[in-house]
Amino acid sequence: MLEFSGAAVRTDDGRTLLHPLTLTLSERRVSVIGPNGSGKSTFLRLVNGLLVPTSGSVAVFGRDTRSQGHAVRRSVGFVFTDPLSQLVMPTGREDVELSLRSRKLPAADRRRAGEAVLRRFGIEHLADRSIYDLSGGERQILALAVVLAVEPRVLVADEPTTLLDLRNDARVRALVAGLDQQVVFTTHNLDFALESDRTLVVDDGRIVFDGLPRDAVARYREIAATAGVGGP
Repeated sequence: MLEFSGAAVRTDDGRTLLHPLTLTLSERRVSVIGPNGSGKSTFLRLVNGLLVPTSGSVAVFGRDTRSQGHAVRRSVGFVFTDPLSQLVMPTGREDVELSLRSRKLPAADRRRAGEAVLRRFGIEHLADRSIYDLSGGERQILALAVVLAVEPRVLVADEPTTLLDLRNDARVRALVAGLDQQVVFTTHNLDFALESDRTLVVDDGRIVFDGLPRDAVARYREIAATAGVGGP
């Protein structure tokens, strides 16, 4: 369960990136949609303590992200839009094993656990290839495998399909749909948003709609349609 209590984010120069919001997210799949620069990524970063609110609070399973950030990050995995932002080792095998070091396993056990993770996600054949030789879809699935290797309770994904072609978009969406974890994700793919249980629409740093995905998508389309009114 994710709890936001008057959580707001402001910059040092006084700009508001996210206005105060109070809500609880307990659904298995939560999508977040809205225009570029609306505050979606800021919202996501609050969930695992990458960013702490300048006022109010955020709690994950009762743990405050400000005072218990380390514990929160152990239970919340974060996947970035560009997988190369988080794949830091030369090969997928090394990246997965690096993630598993937090379990303090002996090297041989870590190797076996890493191989099991790679098999689970169907990428064991890519284990020893350079991450720079992989396709965008392969990198994104590898990034998901690295994050999920330690079995977080919540997965947060920032536009995980934005850089992908249709085939790999479908692969990642199917993978997300099959996860046991609670997943909170931002997306510009409205079909992907419709595959959630609840959708938030963010505009100008505010949650302007919170409800069923189909209704949220309709609201977002209204925002997009009126955004250019009066423009050149």
